[in-house]
Amino acid sequence: MNAIEVKNLKKSFGSIHAVQGVDFVAHQGEILSLLGPNGAGKSTTISMLSGLLAPSEGDAFIMGHSVTRQSKSAKESLGVVPQEIALYPDLSARENLVFWGKMYDLRGSKLKQRVDEVLEIIGLTDRQKDHVGKFSGGMKRRVNIAAALMHKPNVIIMDEPTVGIDPQSRRHILDNVKDLNRQGMTVLYTTHYMEEAAELSDHIAIMDQGKVIAYGTHTELIRMVGEQTRIDLTFNAEVEAIIPRWKEIEGVTSLDATDGKVTVLVDDSNRVLPRLIEVAADGGVRILSVDIQEPNLESVFLHLTGRALRDS
Repeated sequence: MNAIEVKNLKKSFGSIHAVQGVDFVAHQGEILSLLGPNGAGKSTTISMLSGLLAPSEGDAFIMGHSVTRQSKSAKESLGVVPQEIALYPDLSARENLVFWGKMYDLRGSKLKQRVDEVLEIIGLTDRQKDHVGKFSGGMKRRVNIAAALMHKPNVIIMDEPTVGIDPQSRRHILDNVKDLNRQGMTVLYTTHYMEEAAELSDHIAIMDQGKVIAYGTHTELIRMVGEQTRIDLTFNAEVEAIIPRWKEIEGVTSLDATDGKVTVLVDDSNRVLPRLIEVAADGGVRILSVDIQEPNLESVFLHLTGRALRDS
């Protein structure tokens, strides 16, 4: 039995088709990342899995329980860390966890023990009596994670848990994810940071415009672009006029120009880069910087969509 199984899941809001027939599975005991830009449909998919939104079509199963027909059983197996902070700022960290523990019907010594355990997991035992409203963004997100762990779920969903936090807190959260997984928990992790997906995941589902456009291990996805190399270039002027000429260069397979930066996938950087520079010079454009990288998940996204994977 899969921990999560998603079948032809769709969600529309009027004429807007936010999720368009998504399929994927998360095996028990693995970390599956949903990787994609903002607006790809990741959070809408998560909202349907957690019971906050009813699917327009399709179904999903949490530990074998249908989210549409057996929602109570599905929710009992699931912990959810939402993108927004779901805490009471005027309560302490411990008081917040006691509140959420009671929502899961924990009482007495079991409740106290579990609060102690999750405070230890997130590394905030020494700050447990402080009001959450005084915490940094990263600390709030760690308490958010603790709340989702109170009932010892089989599966935890984390929706962009590291957005807008400091590097130290981000590192702590990523280590938490790994530790929870080592203890046997299945994790569904949404992100638009390709380095997080690469570090954490057993499998990755790449989403764009409401669809899963690729699924596999990190290695399997990288193989999709073969031996292609990514070249990032910045300039001293507008480059729109030379883009059509660059696309015609032999060996250029994909090209994206956004926010004063051009990202190119090429078969052979040693052969293609001099031609890129030559065309730029002919067009009166001076290249300010060149960054050559081996294939990665952004290369895969560019290969599949013709666009770079960026935050917007």
